[in-house]
Order: sequence, then C-alpha cells, then structure tokens
Amino acid sequence: MASSSSSMYNIIHNHDFSNGMHSWHTNCCDGTVVSTDTCNRYALISNRKECWQGLEQDITTRVSSGITYTLCARVGVSGTHHAHVIATLKLEYHGSETKYMFITRTSVSKGRWENLEGTFVLSDKPDPDRVVFYLEGPDPGVNLLVQHVLVSSDSTNSTRRYGKDENIILNPNLEEGVNKWSGRGCQIGVHRSMRDGKILPKSGNFFASTTERAHTWNGIQQDITARVERKLAYNVIATVRIVGNNSCDAAEIRATMWVQTSDSREQYIGIASTHATDKEWVELQGTFVLNGYPSKVVVYLEGPPPGIDILLDGFVVKRANRIPPSPRLLFQNADFGVNIIANSDLRSGTKGWFPLGNCKLSVAPPSAAAAGRNTLGSHHSIHATHRTHTWMGPAQLITDKVKLFLTYQVSAWVRLVPGATASPQNVNVALGVDDQWVNAGQVEVSDDRWHEICGSFRIEKPAGKVMVYVQGPAPEISFMVARFQIFAVDRQARFRQLKHQTDKIRKRGITLKFTTSDSRSMHGATVKIQQLHNSFPIGSCISRTNIDNEDFVAFFLKHFNWAVFGNELKWYWTEPQRGNFNYKDADELLKFCEDNNIGVRGHCIFWEVEDTVQNWVKSLGRDDLAVAVENRLKGLVKRYKGKMKHYDVNNEMLHGSFYQDRLGEEIRAKMFKEAKRLDPSAVLFVNDYHVEDGCDTRSSPEKYIDQIVHLEEQGAPVGGIGIQGHIDSPVGSIVCCALDKLGKTGLPIWFTELDVCSMNEHVRADDLEVMMREAFAHPAVEGIMLWGFWESFMSRDKCHLVDAEGQVNEAGKRFIELKKEWLSEGDGYINEQSEFSFRGFEGTYQVIIQNKIVKTFVVQQQQQQQQVVYVD
Repeated sequence: MASSSSSMYNIIHNHDFSNGMHSWHTNCCDGTVVSTDTCNRYALISNRKECWQGLEQDITTRVSSGITYTLCARVGVSGTHHAHVIATLKLEYHGSETKYMFITRTSVSKGRWENLEGTFVLSDKPDPDRVVFYLEGPDPGVNLLVQHVLVSSDSTNSTRRYGKDENIILNPNLEEGVNKWSGRGCQIGVHRSMRDGKILPKSGNFFASTTERAHTWNGIQQDITARVERKLAYNVIATVRIVGNNSCDAAEIRATMWVQTSDSREQYIGIASTHATDKEWVELQGTFVLNGYPSKVVVYLEGPPPGIDILLDGFVVKRANRIPPSPRLLFQNADFGVNIIANSDLRSGTKGWFPLGNCKLSVAPPSAAAAGRNTLGSHHSIHATHRTHTWMGPAQLITDKVKLFLTYQVSAWVRLVPGATASPQNVNVALGVDDQWVNAGQVEVSDDRWHEICGSFRIEKPAGKVMVYVQGPAPEISFMVARFQIFAVDRQARFRQLKHQTDKIRKRGITLKFTTSDSRSMHGATVKIQQLHNSFPIGSCISRTNIDNEDFVAFFLKHFNWAVFGNELKWYWTEPQRGNFNYKDADELLKFCEDNNIGVRGHCIFWEVEDTVQNWVKSLGRDDLAVAVENRLKGLVKRYKGKMKHYDVNNEMLHGSFYQDRLGEEIRAKMFKEAKRLDPSAVLFVNDYHVEDGCDTRSSPEKYIDQIVHLEEQGAPVGGIGIQGHIDSPVGSIVCCALDKLGKTGLPIWFTELDVCSMNEHVRADDLEVMMREAFAHPAVEGIMLWGFWESFMSRDKCHLVDAEGQVNEAGKRFIELKKEWLSEGDGYINEQSEFSFRGFEGTYQVIIQNKIVKTFVVQQQQQQQQVVYVD
C-alpha cells in the first residue's frame, strides 16, 4: 500500500491510452488501442466470453486506506444496443480469500460515450496485499470501450501538496537540459548563449529556445497534472524574450494552460501575456485557478508569429499568497465640495497657473457682449495661444492638495477661439502623476460655444508630483478655459439622496385583502411580510470553466438571477475557423441557466471592432463576408430561438466599423432586422463603453443617441441601450446625467458589463455602491449585469468581489448588503376591512399570520403604484 504522501493526482497510469496498453492488462480477453479521426483514442476490449472479463490495472502502491477516491471514466460499448459497465476493485490478501468491492455502474447505449462515476474507500484492516481496479459488466460477445479513467482524491493525505513557496515547475531553470519540458508542435533546445554571446541567460547558466514554429500556438510546455490542485490560486512568473528576424523584432508572448477534463473536453485558460523583444529579457506575470477535475494539465508559452523563436530563462508556478484585507480609510479634513484649483476665478490673473510647454497664457476679463449670449461670458477665462503640440495648455501643480483614495470630480468650461478650425477638436483635462498620464474628462468641440468637461479621477499610489492641465486641440489652435473646478466627492450624502429616490421609483403600494369565510376573525391578527427575492435583474458574466467550481456556482445562484456568457457566444469562439463550429460550451452554459431559472443575455452576435474579428473573417472579400454574416445570424439566432432574452447585436459600434467599412452603412440596421426576424421574442440592444463617465468623446451620450436614432430611421428594431460600465472613480451625478439623457429615448437601459477597480477593497466597495445605487434609483434602468465577480476570471485586475479561493472581500460584502437592503419587509395588524398595506419592491413574498406562513405571492413589475393581493 502507498504511504500517505506518495500518491499522484490521478493514480491511474496511462489514463488516456496515449502510451498504448502500457500499465493496463486484459482479463482473459483481447485489448487494443484505436485512434479516431479527431485525434482521440480509446481502448477496445474484445473477445469477451464472460461478464467479468474486461480491463484492469494494479493500483496497490498508489492507494491508501481511509482515503476517499473519486472515479470518473468515459466508457462505451459496441456489438449491442444496450449494456451495463461496472467498476470493481479486487482486493487480494495473503493466506485469505480474495474480496471484491463494487464501486459503481452505468447504463451505456451503442454509439454513445457515457460517464462512469463513483467513489470508494479502502477501510479493511489489515490492508490488502494487492489492489486491482478493473472494468467489467457487458454481456459476453459485447465489446467494452474505454476512453479514459481518472481516479483521484482531494485529500491532503493522499496527494502531495506543494507548499506556498514551492515551485511546481520541474527543472525550472533548465539546469537539467530539456528534462521535464517538451515542444508543443515545435523543437526545443537549451543554450548557454546565442548569437555569438549577444544573448545570455538573465539568471543561472542556461535558457531554452523553441525552433521550427509553424503556428502561433507552438511553444515550450510542461505537464503539471500531478502537482496542481483545483480551486487554489497560482501565480506564474516566466522570464522570456524572442529571437526575431528582419521583419519582426517584437511580439506578444502568452502563458496558457491547456486542460483536458475527465470527459475529454479541452479547455484553454489564458494566464498572462507580455510584449517581448529580441533586445532584452522581460517578465511575464499572471494568475490562474483550476476549477474542474482534470485528467491532464499542461502549461505552455505561445503567441509570436510563425518563424519567431521563444526563449525561456526561468519559469515559476507557486501558490498565490492571499492578499490581506485592505485597511478601512478614514479621510480627515477631506473638504468635500471645496475647489482645490488655485485662483480658479482668474481674478488674480495667471497667478498659480503656468504654461505647459512653450505656449502663451493670458487672462481675459468678462465680456459684456458674450454675457448676453452665454453665462460663461460673465467669468474671467484663461487663454492658451501659440501652441505647437496637442499637450500644451494651462497647468497647475496640485501635489499637496490631493488625498490618496479620495474620488475627485472635475468640471471645466472650454471654448475654441472663434474661427480657429472647422473640424471637431477633443479638449481634455489631464493629470500628470509622476510619469503617468491620467484622463480626467474630455469633450468634443466643433463650434465657438462654451462646452463643459465633466470627469473624475483618483490617485491610489503616493506621487512625488501631480500636475493638472488642459490640452487636446491640434497645434496652433488656441482655446479658453473658465470655471475650472476639482473637488472631493461626498459619496455618503449622495447615497442618502439615492435611497429616497429608490423608494420612490422602485417600491409600490401593496394591499393584502384577506378573504377567509369569517373575515371578522382576522381583525387584529398579527401579520408579517418577508420578501424572499427581489426580481429586479441583477446578473453576472460566467464562463464554461466557472460552472465546474461548486463554490462559484453556489455564490452565483444565491446572489444573481441573470447571466451573460463571457466569450462562449462570440463569433471567434463559436467558429474560430471557417466551418469549424463550437457551440458545446454555450449549450452547456445555457442548460445550466435554464436548469436554475436564470435569464440569459446573448453577447454578442457581432463585434464591430476589427481587433476582435477572427483572421478568416478578415480575409473574406465583400460578397463572401456578406454570406458569412448571414450564416452567422442564422446559425446563432435560430439555434437559440426563444432562449436568449436579449442580444447585443453588433458590439461597440461607437468604437469600431469593421463590418460597416466592408459591407456599407446599411449592414448595421440589416443585422438588427434579420435578428428580429429570426427571433421575434429577443430584445435587441446596442452596447458600448465609456458612455457614462465623460472620459471618451467617441461614446458620449449625445453620440450614442445619434447612433440609435440613425439606426431606427433605417428600420432597425432597437429595443434597449446597453451601457457596459467598465468604469474607474465613478461620480454619481455624472453617471446620472448620462442616464437622464439616454432615458429620453424611451428605451430601457441596462448596465451590461459593470466592473469597478481599486486596489483598496473598501474603495472598490464604494465604487460598486455608487454604480448600483445610481442604476437602481433611475427609472430608465431595467437591469444590472456585473462583468464577473470571481478573482482570476475577470477582464480587469482588482475588480473582484470574491477571491480565487472563495473568500468574499469588502466589495463582495457591500454587494450582499445592497441586495439585502433591496428586500422589503413589514409587520403589523390586520385592520377592520381585513386588509394590511405596505410598500415594497417587486419580487416574491411570503405572508406570516400569527407566526404561520399562509401564502406566497409575487409583486409584478407594472406601471401602477398600487397592487392588491388576495389572501384566502
């Protein structure tokens, strides 16, 4: 029997028959390995004359008593229409009779693979001298087919657990040559130097190279199956560079994890990427979490174009240290609402201001003539002239005036000098924080009127120098600035206002009418109302790998009632190569949602940004592209007819124009019309980012409205407005202003991809509360979708609500508190009219009378402010 520290993750050797029948034996029958056209393989067990004849493996040295082992095998049959396959243990004892332990069985039909799943524990004392695992069961003459076998245990006693400081990569510095490493579709080698000594190891004595790379996915890899554990976070650090050629001296290198699951599914999990050159070594850093029960896990490097060699100096994969909770911040002397710009009214000329670059600054007094046309004319303004670069303009140092982690609102009025240009110009309030540029708001100006820049910023790391300046128009274009304000935002004051607004917008009067045979007997009875669920849509992004993690699933089902798939519905996922379709992931996610009564948004049919379009689509001519677009619509929308409640039809049309450039302006409206024809029940959305934060002139609310109106004029059945909500340092009043403008269209608004980022969890919690309260308090908003909540499965860092190992952080706790706040309750006594009235949110309630639950009822979303519920 095995010692408690020597078992491998999967105790079955050659579990997928990649080494033929090695380690396996047939029991009085024949066996061979068959390879299929899809590069899969399976064992074929034939010439069986008894039910007990089958396939076996001795696992004596790899099992321990008292440990629970989990079996997952993929089995089939041929030669009959139906059979049972059984997993059994044979336990042999010296000088005693042999025992047999039944593990599990499954029913198998011809032509189908089925999972054979079960658990077992060796509890006999003394330990058996020999333990044999075997598969048996079908009638004589029926062939047994086995695709793979996984027997594993999560127990820390049965699997060697690497400590947090141990690298699970073997031979990480290549000191043993290429031992434990292999090429992924290419050749690998180890060097002390290359290019006549111009390339040397960064550390140690050796580095590896890949050669003969014919595809971007070719690279260097290592199997870490036996050393990685599920539901734990791992940090990855690799030191890399490339060897380029005359046409390429820089490229992206990616670290990727390939996972083969117990049911032969292949998963590719992106870990990290970095921009590498042939000039120096760089570090690639990232994290990953393994959700499911894998039969094989391989980590590898890939990415550069074919012909470019990847060099690896060292590779580290270690358990990630849990980040300690962020400290709660106490802002003393925050001076909320106080302008930190010196001489903001410019009554002291240019005092406190300086020109950034060699431009000239001057202050103009109020203009009586201008005051009649515009209220800004009654204020002094600072003029920036003789500009030779876009970044030149008026500036101030505010280093000592800004506090870390406080959110600041920005407001500045700007105007181009009359007659300066006929083309639109971006004017931007920017910050120079040491050597970093921060966007604090911008506006597009195309006339000689005054325009307001509304934005925000927050600084989260100590800085030696913080400068604010106004910039943006083309060189030689002069502009003016007036009423420049920067002030700390009092979020708590805004929250109090939003609570009142939420009660007014979201709650309605509810009257319970008790209709018992003796209504007088109900008078004076105690009644208590408890809301079980709020039916307002609050959802999250999920992926196929997420639902293999039972902890993720438990949190998701408890706190969300809608879902959107991260990538699994996108065209580059469902048809990565022309005619090569993958709907399996989306199908399984949809089934998960249907089984749990979760509404689903379809994201997305098309994506207008060129960088997101797969290469085979980019290579098509106009006619072939039109056909491909039509096929995509029919293939996706018909497949899921009636199952997707929403579709983002053509994602981010304010930021891209791939299809419009190639197929003409009318293609966008055509996509909407065809999608509606194929699935009339789906609500069709536009969807874009930076609509609500004032930091992107391409996607201002005004431009979004113009786009929607234009689509509708072309007959597009636009049914909803999607605001993605990837936002930093949100300010409630700015978000609300955008919602007010978009709400005038009469279309429902959804936040479709909401995430907020901060290195401090309490600040992140505040940011999330800002966005959720603004949304829930606005009558035009009908749903909120988070773009994930689980660490290592979000598109942006420091946005998560739950860490990779299931710990809820301060932002997650705030989210849960808000969900609880939006549940109504009431208590009192039934009046003489046999009624009880209260105000509550839409959703499911239960009525408790005299401490006994008597009814469950639902408050529907409706226009009238009063709803009557009859309780009998």
